[in-house]
Amino acid sequence: MEKYFATEFSFAEEDAPEVKKFLVVVSYDVSDNKRRGRLAKFLNGYGLRVQRSVFECRLTNRLYGKLIREIPDYVREDDLVKVYKLAGNALINTWGDMQEAIDEDFMII
Repeated sequence: MEKYFATEFSFAEEDAPEVKKFLVVVSYDVSDNKRRGRLAKFLNGYGLRVQRSVFECRLTNRLYGKLIREIPDYVREDDLVKVYKLAGNALINTWGDMQEAIDEDFMII
């Protein structure tokens, strides 16, 4: 039987900027195994790995800024990393076996 999940992520406009969280998707293509492993370990501190090279994160603006500042430490010129910061409301449709993301009030990085 096929598993299907529909998840809504709401961006409450009335939330204070320091509390408001964004859905951030990070995808990467890193050819070197060692660098790819280091990047994955780093990203694991920010969110949930949903595919081999894709992470979903729920981040405040402060944590998003930290993520963006530190990513260059893990990649080289021939690598590709894309970070999507989603604003507004998002509906995520998922088919298959996947861990359910838990929205924590804090993360240890």
